[in-house]
Amino acid sequence: MKPSSSQGYLYIIIAACLWSLIGLLMRTLHDEFGLDALTLAFLRASIAATISFTGLALFRRELLRVTRRDLGVFALYGLFGIALFYWTYTQAIIQTSVTLAVVLLYTAPAFVSLMAWRLWNEPLTARKLLALALAFGGCALVARAYDATALRLNWIGIGFGVGAGFTYALFTVFSKQVGKQFAPFTALTYELLFGAAFLAFVQTPSDFAPLLAQPTAWIFLLALVFGPTLGAIWFFTAGLRSVPASNASILATIEPVLASGIAFVALGERLEPLQLLGGAMVVGGVIGLNLGRAS
Repeated sequence: MKPSSSQGYLYIIIAACLWSLIGLLMRTLHDEFGLDALTLAFLRASIAATISFTGLALFRRELLRVTRRDLGVFALYGLFGIALFYWTYTQAIIQTSVTLAVVLLYTAPAFVSLMAWRLWNEPLTARKLLALALAFGGCALVARAYDATALRLNWIGIGFGVGAGFTYALFTVFSKQVGKQFAPFTALTYELLFGAAFLAFVQTPSDFAPLLAQPTAWIFLLALVFGPTLGAIWFFTAGLRSVPASNASILATIEPVLASGIAFVALGERLEPLQLLGGAMVVGGVIGLNLGRAS
């Protein structure tokens, strides 16, 4: 049954709320249980892939049917949209802060616009150029580019944050392509499977020792999988059935605001006034890009 418009908007808000928990869960799993970024990325992808694949195999087996050629596309999808994205975003959260990482992640729509300009000849209108300027200018403020000392001390973490925005943009581009042919959970399942496979090559048995020594870690790990990874996708996809994509994208920009609030309360993270301005510019740029798409 197609959800009502109000229910659809509620679903989008729930998805954004679930996504906003990623930083807190990642920081907890790293700080309290000693899991590193590569292991967290692998566990997130592999457990989610197992659950999604099993669910489709039991209840919607027809959604698993793909051709050998399709698997090549999903392999690229999994490498850039899952393996590299999950790793860079987790590294950004660990090496900078939840707030800084999530704001840098929201440079992704700006990267998508630049890719669309080069790949599909989509015009760079005045609205888009202004939105791009806001997004990247805000990114510079959030990264404290005005403080050379701070920028020099934290340039690796900032690089991971921008890398997360870029790989998330690639994830979006791949989604646009495969979304024309496959159901959302078909794409999600195969991209997670390939992403987990690529990440498996850099794992060692000792990486998983914290899960055996501290079983409580599984609570946070499963919350990460069922909440921001699978649950958010389900709610966002369900919401899109009655909410225009541009409206949904704009509404989803509450994620960095919520994530920053959670980080402030739970982790004591704070931003300087210029960083707050930069965060507002990034979110404003995202909203501007989506308003331009809607017009």
